[in-house]
Amino acid sequence: MSSYVEQSAVTVVGLGPMGRALASAFLDAGVRTTVWNRTPGRDTELIARGALGARTVEEAVAASPLTVVCVVNYDASDAVLRPDAVTAALKGRTLVNLSADIPDRARDTARWAAEQGIAYLDGAIMSPTTTIGTPQGVFLHSGPAELYERHRPVLDALGGSHTYLGEDIGRAAAYDIALLDIFWTAMTGYMHALAVAKAEGITARELAPFAEGIGAIMAPVFAETAGEVDDATFSGEGNPISSAASTMAHVIHTSEAHGIEAGVMRAAEGLARRVIAEGHGADGATRMVELLSRR
Repeated sequence: MSSYVEQSAVTVVGLGPMGRALASAFLDAGVRTTVWNRTPGRDTELIARGALGARTVEEAVAASPLTVVCVVNYDASDAVLRPDAVTAALKGRTLVNLSADIPDRARDTARWAAEQGIAYLDGAIMSPTTTIGTPQGVFLHSGPAELYERHRPVLDALGGSHTYLGEDIGRAAAYDIALLDIFWTAMTGYMHALAVAKAEGITARELAPFAEGIGAIMAPVFAETAGEVDDATFSGEGNPISSAASTMAHVIHTSEAHGIEAGVMRAAEGLARRVIAEGHGADGATRMVELLSRR
């Protein structure tokens, strides 16, 4: 462990499950860690392990050159950080916001921070609490490059991979939104599939190994289709969207025959049918990106 990390100090604001995981990882790495949470009592275990408990937010942020905030969204972080006393305590220090929200909120927070003389980095955590402090953690960061490099040794104490995405402060949040789009659309599809399977007498455990097989083929599909979208080739070789729309219709028919809502698949089929109606039935599903990207 570097002496820089051992001699560093960090404040963690927000001690929900993720905030506690962050503070725990800093403590494990030997970083002097101050903690604060709006609801009392969540710091008890961390204090027992050596964290310093602050009585107020302004006391917490004043204790360290670097404050990491992780709360439910930017409404919550604004409520904690923007009172005058807290803003004054943050002046001249660095704030890293790992709360989840939309890119425009990150940009708004960066403007506020600049006006107040607060150095600001935005970030996103793309892995669950159990991965924090392990090689499996995934962190994304955006903002001033010099600021990121200055604090990177302490941020690296959280373990896992840290990817710097550039100066645009909203870029980490943009990645977060896009990746959450994949995750929650996929999870909704899986829950729907389990409901359809159950209606057909197939248990979730029986279907799961085959669902895992579908998941395994997705990674190479993602890579291949990304190239098609960036190059605007939209190849339908092997699986034209006209064929895909037909299989989507089968899912809808079977679902609704069992009285199961099929709104998500109906939306997907609707996009496919619009692509076909525009004369692109021989293209791949990637053509839907062009359709969705129109303003």
